[in-house]
Amino acid sequence: MLTIRPIVLQDRLIWSAMRTELWPGTPDEHLTEIDQFFAGNSIDITAVLVAEFDIKMAGFIELNLRNFAEGSRSSPVPYIEAWFVARQFRAQGIGSQLISSAERWALENGYSEIASDTQLHNHRSIAMHTHLGFRETERVVCFLKTLK
Repeated sequence: MLTIRPIVLQDRLIWSAMRTELWPGTPDEHLTEIDQFFAGNSIDITAVLVAEFDIKMAGFIELNLRNFAEGSRSSPVPYIEAWFVARQFRAQGIGSQLISSAERWALENGYSEIASDTQLHNHRSIAMHTHLGFRETERVVCFLKTLK
């Protein structure tokens, strides 16, 4: 049976492992960010919902409140910062249910939109977002220069 619920401290290590699978090469940063979230000091994560299937964590969705989201005239806007379903649980509708739960969270907290993004080459994510009712607002290539 599938349950969507808020994350709890006991999920800390599996959440970190899933974040590492989503964003390889940054495991130490994950525990720091996770600890900041549980301490109430995160600037990047406002809420996290977990998909649990037969008492196993199957995926998660992280939400933040951003001052700006492309295509929106609202501020702040709930923003999906991370959306992940473990490989063995994919193609079972869990990702869709995580999105639906995030939408409910946004509505219950007084918001009328939810935003997200993905990389240009992530065709699967683009297709899933479109399938779930998101509309593409623009494409962008971002740059950063370190000043010395």
